[in-house]
Amino acid sequence: MFSASILLQVLACALYNNWWPMLSALMYVLVPMPCLFFGGGSTQVLFTRESDGWINAAKFLTGASTVGSIAIPIILRHAHMIETSAMWIEFVSFFIFVCTVLCFHRASLEDEW
Repeated sequence: MFSASILLQVLACALYNNWWPMLSALMYVLVPMPCLFFGGGSTQVLFTRESDGWINAAKFLTGASTVGSIAIPIILRHAHMIETSAMWIEFVSFFIFVCTVLCFHRASLEDEW
């Protein structure tokens, strides 16, 4: 699933000979970083009710980078830097990426039990 997401990301760029949509791929790299740095590498930190400052920072940065993954194609389309169909391909790529992350999270929960 992750490979399909990256393939759609590259297709959104290559089909229209415009590599600006690849900016949202940068956000795919940034999304897991707060959990890795502040949460000890576990996604469980996103679902806890602890009020530690570092955990709250991890939750905020993860949310901000997730919103950025959606906002970048919209902003690029609004600025007429990418085509509308490239924006929709980016959204489908993001949806597949989110499904991949949720499946990974679910599998890691089953491994802990």
